[in-house]
Formats: sequence, C-alpha cells, structure tokens
Amino acid sequence: MRMAFFVNSIEGEASYYTTTWLALAALARGHEVCYVTPGDFVLRQDDSLLIRATTLRGTKPKKAETLLAALQGKHAEIVTLDLREVQVLFLRNDPSEDADTRPWAVYVGTNFGRLAAARGVIVVNDPDGLSLAQNKLYFQEFPEIIRPTSLISRSIEEIRSFLADHPGGAILKPLQGSGGKNVFKIDSKDETNLNQIFEVASDGGYLIAQTYIPDAVAGDIRLFLLNGKPLERNGVYAAFRRVPAKGDVRSNMHASGTAEAATITPEILEIAERLRPKLIEDGMFLVGLDIVGDKVLEANVFTPGGLPEIAAIHGVDFSEDIIIALENKLRIQELYRGKVQNRTLAIL
Repeated sequence: MRMAFFVNSIEGEASYYTTTWLALAALARGHEVCYVTPGDFVLRQDDSLLIRATTLRGTKPKKAETLLAALQGKHAEIVTLDLREVQVLFLRNDPSEDADTRPWAVYVGTNFGRLAAARGVIVVNDPDGLSLAQNKLYFQEFPEIIRPTSLISRSIEEIRSFLADHPGGAILKPLQGSGGKNVFKIDSKDETNLNQIFEVASDGGYLIAQTYIPDAVAGDIRLFLLNGKPLERNGVYAAFRRVPAKGDVRSNMHASGTAEAATITPEILEIAERLRPKLIEDGMFLVGLDIVGDKVLEANVFTPGGLPEIAAIHGVDFSEDIIIALENKLRIQELYRGKVQNRTLAIL
C-alpha cells in the first residue's frame, strides 16, 4: 500500500507529531509513504490528477528523526505520481494555520480530496465531511447536552450580554483557529481589558464564547475515536489528560500544556457514544475529543494529536492500530471493487 500524508508543509513537520508516528507505523508494516502539501496537486487537461510527492528515496527509517531528515534534507526526492497510484490519502493538515498567510490553501485538502476519492483513492477523514467542519460551527451540530452553552458573534455587546447571563465566566476564542491561539478566560462583563481582548480575538473573524467549566483548571481529556468508537487496546484507551501550565487556561500541548494519564469513565464513554452518529454520518475516521467534566469542548477532526504522549504514558503505540484499520478498508474496497462510497468506507 502506498500512503500519502497531506500536511501544511514539509518543513513544519516535527518528530513529536502524530503524523510522523503514523508514517513510521505504516513503514514498519511494509507500506510506502510520501508527503503532499497544498501546492503539490496537478489536474491535467486529460482529467488525470497527479501529485508532486516528497518521498523517502526507498528508505524505511525506524526513528522519527531519521524520517524527518529524509523528508526535509536537501536530498529529499520529489516525484510526480498519478494519484491513482496511491491507495490512501490521509488528510492531516490544519486549515486554520493557512487562513491568514495562504488563504488559497485552506480548502485544498477537501477540494482535491474529493477528486481523489472519485478516482478510487481512500481518503480519510472523508473530504465532504471535513468540508462541513472548517470551523467550530461544526461543533454546534452535536447534541446540546454534551456542549457548553455557547454564543457565536462579532458583537461585543452580545458578548457582554452573554457574560452577564453567565456570572461564572466564559472562554472566548476565535471560531476559526487551533492550538490555543487567542484563547481568553473572561471573568465577567466588567472585565477591564474586554475591549482589547475582543479586538485581538476577533481579528480573524467570528468569536465563540463558551461558559467556563470549573473542572477545566485540571485540564481536559483528549480521547481518540477510530471509526466512530473509542480507540482501545487490551483495556488501555488512546487518551490522556492535557494539563495547562500554571496560570494558563489553555491545555493545548502547543501552549505549554503537559500530558498525564487519564481515567476513562463510563460517563466519558457515554459522551463519545452520543457523538458517534454524527461522526459516522460525516465519515470521520480519526477524531480527537477534548472533554472536561460532562462536556466536550472540541472535536478535532483535522489533525488530532497526542499519540506520542499516550505511548510515553502507557507504553502503547496506537499508530499501528490506525494503520491496520486503513489496511482493512483497502481490503473492503478491493472486495467490493470500489462500489462502497468513500464516506462509508472511511468509518467501516
């Protein structure tokens, strides 16, 4: 099997990224791996779809640092492939990273992912499903019972009114964004710096205000779902607690959060079960849920990360489980001779 990982940039990949670990797991199981970025697609006049793929020159590194050296070094080889020579296209880019500097790149993965799926390539997560999830509005489609009370607006008056209705405070963040950038905790409508916070946070568009959950001081739990179900092996769940740095409300690993073991309770599994129908409907193969108390703060469907942290805590590398799941999809596709639609195949 040849697997292509679609990422924001080759130079931006790191050894601690989940994508890197997935690539290593694919190589360890005997598959070929290449990387593709937003500028690497070519649709020719004969309707053939090609990619300019960065390859590993036939090598199969076993360490993250060796893999990245092969991808990012001056001797990295770029080859042009008909996309039909690729069996799996794994969309692992973060559209919000490109929103400000390369707005043309934001929709490349979903747009060309559709074309790839139409040519028989298994594309995960399903590009049609991902197109619905380009920002946090997607989260509003999940059951209200598992979501914090929220407001989406660009009006500071509306935000003040929301804060007045929720004296426990709120978290204010951009509707389009990730990695903990421009996330603020507002204690009340009388917050001294609310005007300045509003200006900074709303610079990129709409804002979402969510009621503050006191349990968040201990961090959130990142739980991976695979094919709509919690990812688990021998009683160990693909999950960990993301603990915020002292004095910070953000638990994102990019924002100096740290990883600790998490206890997965029946209540947490019930939350995942309530989200499952929508995730299955949208072909969301691999998802990271961020859970605090009995609420889900976010459902990361583009680049859920944390597999290296989980491996360090539990000694279990779930990357292999994910690659095995993709191998099974390829067998189903071959059995049905391409008659199963990608969105269905993505979660089988």
